[in-house]
This record gives sequence, C-alpha cells and structure tokens, in this order.
Amino acid sequence: MFLDSMVAEKLDELEQRQKIVPLSELEAAIREKPLPLDLATVLSGDSLRLIAEVKRASPSRGVLCLNLDPVKLAGTYAQCGAAAISVLTESRYFRGSLKDLEAIRHGLPNIPLLRKDFILKPYQIFESCAWGADAVLLIVSVLGDRELKELLSLSHALRMQCLVEVHNENELKRALACDVKIIGINNRDLDTMSVDINVTRQLRPLIPPDRIVVSESGIKERGEVQKLKEWGVDAVLIGEALVTANDVTAKIKELL
Repeated sequence: MFLDSMVAEKLDELEQRQKIVPLSELEAAIREKPLPLDLATVLSGDSLRLIAEVKRASPSRGVLCLNLDPVKLAGTYAQCGAAAISVLTESRYFRGSLKDLEAIRHGLPNIPLLRKDFILKPYQIFESCAWGADAVLLIVSVLGDRELKELLSLSHALRMQCLVEVHNENELKRALACDVKIIGINNRDLDTMSVDINVTRQLRPLIPPDRIVVSESGIKERGEVQKLKEWGVDAVLIGEALVTANDVTAKIKELL
C-alpha cells in the first residue's frame, strides 16, 4: 500500500535528518523567527478562499513542471489573490524540499505558508517552524489518536496552526474529537489515488459550522469550484491544475 511504504520511508528519512540537524538547532532557529502568520483568519469570510500549491510532481502523474521556479510561482499566486500558499516538501514522490519552503518564505514574508508533507513526529513540527511554515498538514489516516493530539498540541504551543486532513467519516470523527479548527477534506484516496469531489459533498454536512473547511485534490474546473462553494466549503486547495496551466493567472481567474 502506498501509504504504508511512504510512512516507513519517512520514518527512516527522519532518523537520518535528526542526526544531521539536532532538535537544539531547530529550537535555536525558531527563537530568531517572527511569530507564525494566522492561516485560519485568511481562510475565514464569505467568499471562497484559495490555497494555491507549489508542487513539482505527484505519485499519480510524475513530474508536473520541469522548470518550476517555486518563488516565482508562489509570487504569481499571491498577486492573483491566493489567501495562502501550500508548499510540498516531500522529496521522493513530490520532489519538493524544505529549501522550497525557505525560499518562498524569504520571497513572501506576509502570506501564510502551509507545509505539506507526511508529518509523523514532533521533530517535523519544530522543523516546519524553523524553516518558515505557519501551518502544517496533519493526515489523520497515518496518525494514531495519541500522535494526532501530540502534534496538534505542539503546533499550537509554537503558535502554528494545522490543516487536519480526512477522507472518510471515521477519520472525520477522530479529527472532531480533537476539536480541530481547520479541516481538510481530501477528495483523493491516498491508497488507490482515485479522486471524487463528492467526498466533500458527503462529509461537509457532518462538520460543525464553526470550523473552517478546505476541499483538497481533483479540483480543475470552474464548475467544480462552484459546486464546492454551494456545498459550504470555505476554501479550496489546488495544485496540479495551477502548476500545469499554460497561464497561471488566467487559470486562477477562471477557477475563482
């Protein structure tokens, strides 16, 4: 299964990273950083918000853009009104890196950045903050309840926020039990890689109205965005449709 192999590989990778950069170095770096920006606030309001994603590749489609310039692309997103930028930092399958996150942070100091990766251990929360993320993605399907609560608590202690991702009703119940504020509904099944935006339609009514709801994956056309808005989502997270567009600015205008 894709997720099982991904988790095993990530744990091995983390073990090596912690030997190279000890936790004490990350903590020292965090003390020099400004406070994280507020993702929840920029996703709130009456209009549908966009989290635009910097994404070099995907497991299902391979390389999406050969000559991707992460800072230039993120700058275009910001100029076109994106509320936040999602940065994929997973290296093997998505070809991202923490250097992408750092470069975008330097180029765009005033827009919230979401680190998307397979976050499994507290070390990665410190790492995310040290490299410039304001929020992190937590995927319920790869975390136990104790781990989820631990990562949420640590993130909040560092003044960071979490986009907590679910794909089915059971995962949603677990997320709500942790009183999470921002819930991401992933329309993609991470084991089969199949996509169906009706996952959002099915789960949205089960989420209390005081939470922020983000629909993720498989959003490519204006009609889909309109449906999601009618279903009551607060924001959409879009990556592939933007990264592969010939004209990113025109594509954002078309979608929103």
